[in-house]
Amino acid sequence: MVNRVAFEIFGIEIYWYALIIVSGIVIAMWLSTREAIRVNLKKDDVSDFMLVGLPVAFIGARLYYVLFELETYLADPIQILNIRSGGIAIYGGLIAGGIWLYFFCRKNFIQPWTFLDIAAPSVLLAQGIGRWGNFMNHEAYGGETTRAFLEKLQLPNFIIENMYIEGAFRQPTFLYESVWNVLGFFILILLRKYTTLFKQGEIALAYLIWYSFGRFWIEGMRTDSLYLFGEIRVSQALSFVLFLGAILLVIWRRKSNPNLKAYNRTYGSDQRII
Repeated sequence: MVNRVAFEIFGIEIYWYALIIVSGIVIAMWLSTREAIRVNLKKDDVSDFMLVGLPVAFIGARLYYVLFELETYLADPIQILNIRSGGIAIYGGLIAGGIWLYFFCRKNFIQPWTFLDIAAPSVLLAQGIGRWGNFMNHEAYGGETTRAFLEKLQLPNFIIENMYIEGAFRQPTFLYESVWNVLGFFILILLRKYTTLFKQGEIALAYLIWYSFGRFWIEGMRTDSLYLFGEIRVSQALSFVLFLGAILLVIWRRKSNPNLKAYNRTYGSDQRII
């Protein structure tokens, strides 16, 4: 089984999870910055956003997880701060980051939809990379399966061996979501660059549609879900709402504003609100 500890510094264990998450964030920032410059935003807009947005998103991801495991954490509140034991939720990070983005764009006179369109594909890629942190942590896996099934997927042996958890081989749901997210990233950036399919704001909405659709089905295979009530999983419920809401918003925006520009038509124009 893969060791979750990458190395030690002065006796402090540094986990692969942290290194992989940070790598995903750095790549996403680099890609978003390149796209921001191309649509006439400042080079520093993305880094300025992330300076506050990253810790806000992290806190949101932690609080989201704690909220749906409240009984456990109320019994031992100090564990809320024990992030090394795990327990962050991507949807919480997206919600908190989205709130900060609204205030950031207002403060800096940036079109919010443009900023979302710039960031969305890169965020999807970062999520795909981040799932490998779950792999290293031996988490975000599915129900029991067989080695023969995993071998039929043509998976490398190191993945198969690491999917032997708690006495059984497990469905590599981390991998399913990683592949789904990376595939979505390439589709979005290719369509964004070479077509006029997307109106302003629709790349971000397409991200929500793509991610929530995949997350809904993959979440149903996982064994570590947060539950809303009964058998209703939190992430499935939220995925359904986001999927339907994003589709309806695309329809409403196009009907209410037939003159919406295609995203590609914004190149070279001023994306700041005067």
